[in-house]
Amino acid sequence: MTINGIDLFDFLTAILATGLLRAVPLVLASLGDVFAQKAGLLNLGIEGMMLAGCFFGFYAAYHTESVPLGLLAGMAAGLALALLFAVLTVHLRVDQVLVGLAITIFAAGLTGYLFRDLFGGQNVSASVRPMTIRIPLLADIPIIGKALFDRQLLFYIAWLLVPIFAFVLNRTRFGLNVRAVGENPFAADAAGVNVIQVRYLAMSLAGIMAGFAGAFLAVADLKIFTIGMTVGQGFIALAITMIGGWSPWKIAFAAILFGMLNALGDSLQIIGVNVRTEFIGMFPYIGIMIAMIVLARRTSVPAALAVPYARGQR
Repeated sequence: MTINGIDLFDFLTAILATGLLRAVPLVLASLGDVFAQKAGLLNLGIEGMMLAGCFFGFYAAYHTESVPLGLLAGMAAGLALALLFAVLTVHLRVDQVLVGLAITIFAAGLTGYLFRDLFGGQNVSASVRPMTIRIPLLADIPIIGKALFDRQLLFYIAWLLVPIFAFVLNRTRFGLNVRAVGENPFAADAAGVNVIQVRYLAMSLAGIMAGFAGAFLAVADLKIFTIGMTVGQGFIALAITMIGGWSPWKIAFAAILFGMLNALGDSLQIIGVNVRTEFIGMFPYIGIMIAMIVLARRTSVPAALAVPYARGQR
């Protein structure tokens, strides 16, 4: 069976494969942001951290031709901005919204300037080859085979992190401390939890994962860097974290849904559906808005989210 000359199985395989791949940066950034928000930190700087991860990850990969070094550079860039966010909001108790927006604007300006200065604004490609794993027999299953069982190693690592982060958040002492700090930092402090340390660690993890997400996008997926290439994915990850109710499993589902809607828009163009490009590009964002409206009343945000903490003050 074909659609406008395109085999139906190939069409569905392409949608699934593309959707899952586009969900990876979102799920990586969202998993880290779970810990930041659960610790009471509203990280609007996640977009800037992802963008920094894109540029510095690409820069390292371009010069070393190494995927691991590119990923490490991207994570280091995300961590640096996360620590800046933590110093300003946790120690100096500056408004989290303003700091997050400032970091995003700063990262956009910095990466744009460095790209023009170091690459002359030219679209160059990194000569890297991410390791690919093909699982025999399973990779031959129609539709899902190539989409699930013939992918690069980082694709599998990203989805493997979902159960790991769920376990850390819900079954470890660190996860318990994070949740306690985000709900009632004064009670957590009285129980012997170092609120400042927990928030620093949670924010650091969020920055590392945002940098990882950006580096994956620029190094493992596209292998190029363009100015502003995250195009709001950091903010989408922030929304997905809330839509998923701060549950890694639900966040993974929401990220896949967004990725599939994104892939569907491109696929409709490929098969010749006469729909304007701008309208198709709205699909995933409309889906996010509908989900937030539907789930708004059911979502209970951490009580201390975006609330500065000062020991001895209430």
